[in-house]
Amino acid sequence: MKEQKLGTKCVQAGYTPGNGEPRQIPIIQSTTFKYNTSEDMGKLFDLEASGYFYTRLQNPTNDYVAAKIASLEGGTAGMLTSSGQAANFFALFNICENGSHIVASSSIYGGTFNLISVTMAKMGIGVTFVSPDCTEEELDAAFQDNTRAVFGETIANPALTVLDIEKFARAAHAHGVPLIVDNTFPTPVNCRPIEWGADIVTHSTTKYMDGHGAAVGGAIVDSGRFDWMAHKELFPGLTTPDDSYHGITYAEKFGKEGAFITKCTAQLMRDFGCIQSPQNAFLLNLGLESLHVRMPKHVENGQAVAEFLAGHEKTVKVNYPGLPGDPYHELAKKYLPDGGCGVVSFEIKGGRAAAETFMKHLKLAAIETHVADARTCCLNPATSTHRQMTEEQLEAAGIPAGLIRVSCGLEDKEDLIADIGQALAQV
Repeated sequence: MKEQKLGTKCVQAGYTPGNGEPRQIPIIQSTTFKYNTSEDMGKLFDLEASGYFYTRLQNPTNDYVAAKIASLEGGTAGMLTSSGQAANFFALFNICENGSHIVASSSIYGGTFNLISVTMAKMGIGVTFVSPDCTEEELDAAFQDNTRAVFGETIANPALTVLDIEKFARAAHAHGVPLIVDNTFPTPVNCRPIEWGADIVTHSTTKYMDGHGAAVGGAIVDSGRFDWMAHKELFPGLTTPDDSYHGITYAEKFGKEGAFITKCTAQLMRDFGCIQSPQNAFLLNLGLESLHVRMPKHVENGQAVAEFLAGHEKTVKVNYPGLPGDPYHELAKKYLPDGGCGVVSFEIKGGRAAAETFMKHLKLAAIETHVADARTCCLNPATSTHRQMTEEQLEAAGIPAGLIRVSCGLEDKEDLIADIGQALAQV
């Protein structure tokens, strides 16, 4: 059978029941798994056999859903984590250690910015942030001898900048390191970064993939294309023996297709335990089954709201790559031909005070620390998700104090526009 279409994968990929087995993915709500002999279990601890022994590392329900996401992204292996933050941390820390360096786009989610610039810095991992609009020469200059990864977001939260994936991939590969792309906002329905040169893809599955505000989670997908052994000296964790697993060398034993995720599971999930619960994985899978149906509606609503705001007298600027005048419109046509997402950000006249007044008068849209949901929600990033950033950092990330992020849900677009219009009238 030829390669299945994306919508079919959303519904069918990851789990195929056998004769008389459950049609829906079973929830294996068990912490442990029984074996007949200690030798059988020992093979699992030595990574000599596949299977499950403790849900802190792996669980069958999670693996079914991870396999579906890997199929959607066009990768060779995947894993679920407890959150999107855990996914980004694991993806980076899996190949970085004390003394390493990361090159990252400055236009990323505030929590991820803080993770890389503050928390990982305490681990001895440095970072150089570059503008997503940097020239190839400026990007090249950001690399150091100890650079081990490049990181960016396909569509940045909340600035809605679009990453030039091919440009960042070229730079990463020229320096022998992988490009890691957070693809949360477009989802694989609207963009598959691996097709443009990304090596590792991450997600906050809490967002569109779940889509109903029910289950926090994250995911990591490996493209299976990066040749770790070709850059052996840069990635000793993957290319030299791991004493904690009896001298296994991941890149040799599991190859390009499986080394990254196997090490991430066997080491990081073992030691940090940021596993997604099987119940959450089950809920996530329900969301994935309708992802290809929901995303076009989110895009339709986002486009309509963006066009309304772009022509409103009380807005200073509207960020939405689908608008012809948006600085990222051309990149969006390249990487996101079917649209990006339902998130719109705009700067209101009057700054922070005006933003607070606007949000206070919304009736349909809810003020939430959330985004990419079936229900419309909004917030002022400078006073919430990005409040830990300085004014200079906010400016570098494209987040002025009066910026409002609206995540358009699945309601009728006419009702969303009416609600936003009446709230703006109060400013």
